Amino acid sequence: MFDNLSERLERSFKILKGEGRITEINIAETVKDIRKALLEADVNYKTAKQFTDEVKQKALGQNVMTSVRPGQLMVKITHDELAALMGGEATELNLKGSPAIILMAGLQGSGKTTHAAKLAHFLQTKKNKKVMLVACDVYRPAAIEQLRVLGEQVGSKVYTGEEEPNPVRKAEKAIREARTYGYDVVIVDTAGRLAIDEQMMQEIAAIKQAIEPSETLFVVDAMTGQDAVNTAKEFNDRLDFDGVILTKLDGDARGGAALSIRSVVEKPIKFIGTGEKMDALDVFHPSRMADRILGMGDVVSLVERAQEQYDEAEARRISKRIAKNQFDFNDFLSQVQQLKKMGSIKDLMGMIPGMSKAMKDVEVSDDAFKPIEAMINSMTPEERANPALLNGSRKERIARGSGTTIIELNRFIKQFEQTSKMMKKVQQMHRR
Repeated sequence: MFDNLSERLERSFKILKGEGRITEINIAETVKDIRKALLEADVNYKTAKQFTDEVKQKALGQNVMTSVRPGQLMVKITHDELAALMGGEATELNLKGSPAIILMAGLQGSGKTTHAAKLAHFLQTKKNKKVMLVACDVYRPAAIEQLRVLGEQVGSKVYTGEEEPNPVRKAEKAIREARTYGYDVVIVDTAGRLAIDEQMMQEIAAIKQAIEPSETLFVVDAMTGQDAVNTAKEFNDRLDFDGVILTKLDGDARGGAALSIRSVVEKPIKFIGTGEKMDALDVFHPSRMADRILGMGDVVSLVERAQEQYDEAEARRISKRIAKNQFDFNDFLSQVQQLKKMGSIKDLMGMIPGMSKAMKDVEVSDDAFKPIEAMINSMTPEERANPALLNGSRKERIARGSGTTIIELNRFIKQFEQTSKMMKKVQQMHRR
């Protein structure tokens, strides 16, 4: 996501490299290049023009301090304007009501049903809410079953009401049941279509009028670029939704939808889908996204993810074992599994400043840890607890059992030893 845009913007800023100050002439060339980069990223033309006009105006009005080069100042101005373009601040969900009602809208294939379940998981784990999912897509044969399966995965009650063919009455019945059983939030999944049609619009408008949701969220696929923005505008004209969930931002989306939606429909992006797992839903922070677009990483989000998965008792246990030189393969496996819970490796790398550019042409697979896990799982309990036991014959058996080679196993053992030494050094430094 945004890789090409990041690269193009970096080239644009290089136009000012070596310049002593910002002038009408050198800024015009830079701004023209930025506008081209935005249009290539599928940003709405009017949005791109307004954005670059604003950047140019602010840049020309700045006095460049001797300690700041023009290129650096341009990066700062562009960052602030990108964040403002995407909304400036993260926007909270409105969860007022007893229960709070969230209506999900969008085209078929946008990921609406999946993101209804992801949102339920988010509200249960991050906001401690009791959530009911409601299956109001009565047209797509597998929709009700899909929501039932996803509900089981995230531990949410799913109201199917299969005896009720009318989606409006079904939604009303579900909300009455949610009140009776003390649910905090009801998420209503609605029918999508392959394209916008009058029947669909009338139906979802009728559901909205009947249940009076505290939040109406429009789910849109970022991969569709400007089509996503146009669809959002049409839905907003009819539904007046409250916010957007932008899905598939982990794919090859050029980023145009994320940068255009706010300015075109004047509604905030509230969440972004960043993967297939049920916890791959992030609150949208415009400033952090601007950081990532400009190759500055997103350390705040990285730390937040680490804190969410941080097990204090486990950390203390590992720390003691490192201090006593007892760190073994079981401990290593525990750390790998904790890291995997934080999300996709490529996504995590993109949060580290400079790493996205460094890893641009390197294919990073989420299966990278599988051979390591297979090697450790092929060891006996004694071997895991005492790495020194691994002689030639044992290594041959472990390599065969894990489907790897002796060379790969030796490389892993060396990495394990280096990791153990490094962890010991870090711990000693902290004690000084």
